[in-house]
Amino acid sequence: MSSKAAAASKQTRLSQQEAAQQFQGRRSELQAIATKIGELEAEADEHKLVIETLRETQSTEPDRTCFRLIGGILVERTVKDVLPALETNMAGLRQIMDTLVKQYKEKEEELRAFQQQYGAPAGAAAAGAAPPASATAA
Repeated sequence: MSSKAAAASKQTRLSQQEAAQQFQGRRSELQAIATKIGELEAEADEHKLVIETLRETQSTEPDRTCFRLIGGILVERTVKDVLPALETNMAGLRQIMDTLVKQYKEKEEELRAFQQQYGAPAGAAAAGAAPPASATAA
């Protein structure tokens, strides 16, 4: 019986190579999420600049012509038409970023637990991936 228990214990415990592969996979997931958060932050910054500019224009010239790129096509609209759509897009970006930051923190915690269980593979960074600015500021 004890030999069966020992064999079962060895099967549930990952080999060093399997643990290293899983660690790398988890770390890659973290890096992918961090990259996506960075891309969305850059896009949100662009939206913010455009929204600020259009708000200034809306107070003086709400019917002023502006152009918006929709699906690769440049469309002529007015400031009063474009501004609400941009604000909605910005809110959506924030919501997605918040979700990704939560996901990043969960995955980071899973990686830490995995490291504690199996130990960090040789040459592995202790924290996994560099956290995005949103993950550290939130």
